[in-house]
Amino acid sequence: MTPTAMTATQAGEFRAAGTDLSERRRSGVSTGPLIDISAAPDTIGMHWGADGSVRLGAFTTIAAIAADARLAAAYPGIAASAQGLATPQVRHLATLGGNLAQRSRCWYYRNPHIACLKKGGSDCPARSGNHLYHVVFDLGPCVAPHPSTMAAALLAYEAKVTTDRRNSLTIGDLLGDGSDGSADNALEPGEMIKSVTLASPLQGERALYKRAISRTHAEWPLVELCARAVIQDGAFQFVRLAAGGIAPVPLRLVAVEATLQGKKVSASAIADAASQATSGAKPLPMTEYKLDLLKGVVHDLLERLAG
Repeated sequence: MTPTAMTATQAGEFRAAGTDLSERRRSGVSTGPLIDISAAPDTIGMHWGADGSVRLGAFTTIAAIAADARLAAAYPGIAASAQGLATPQVRHLATLGGNLAQRSRCWYYRNPHIACLKKGGSDCPARSGNHLYHVVFDLGPCVAPHPSTMAAALLAYEAKVTTDRRNSLTIGDLLGDGSDGSADNALEPGEMIKSVTLASPLQGERALYKRAISRTHAEWPLVELCARAVIQDGAFQFVRLAAGGIAPVPLRLVAVEATLQGKKVSASAIADAASQATSGAKPLPMTEYKLDLLKGVVHDLLERLAG
């Protein structure tokens, strides 16, 4: 589920729709002052360039992204990712900026009586505690997966983020590399996301999104994947895959991409590439099951893209 509290400031925490912030306030995890913010013309809606690129305002709702036919035609992975997250009620309030800057869903972080790295504590209690839904790529002291579905999709599309202070940030610049366990993003105090820009689509590009969840509706993914490909002359000429639910930040599956690049489409090529999805993984004792989920989701999407 996606918030619209974009990031904390020294004076207070930003609040727009507040779909996640309200929950954190009720639980006592967030207790400081609030700064209400509202959309300006350049921070809402979809602004198309002459070259086919698009700039998405940070206040654009997830529902608007999910429902836009032109966006779905040009960037099907973005639209499908938006359609798949949360519930219709949340999607109609939640914003793109809020989804990118939302806070951890870890139950230790969400418990106001338990200290953790993200609340100024000295360690990550999930590492030695219950981490059933946590990472399989152990990149830093915090083992909670990043909760943003849109961040994974935008990583696959190599999107650029603009804030009120900086331009052309990659998703990696925005969220960090997972080595800082104290933060969910790399925004500076008081810095606000303004927009996200997507380059013009590649000719012949196709894209899909899939998530593996523990119940049918209204659940954060155990594993999710946005996959893009250009297939020409029976071969993979371009491949991008970005996964969420597996690391403290969304990850590009570069080993899978490299295995497929230039390869003729075949069942064996797809199976070989899917087996590389867990390359470099370091699962926790309770998260090894995600390795099979990740390989399965990768295999399924590659088959569908090639079909």
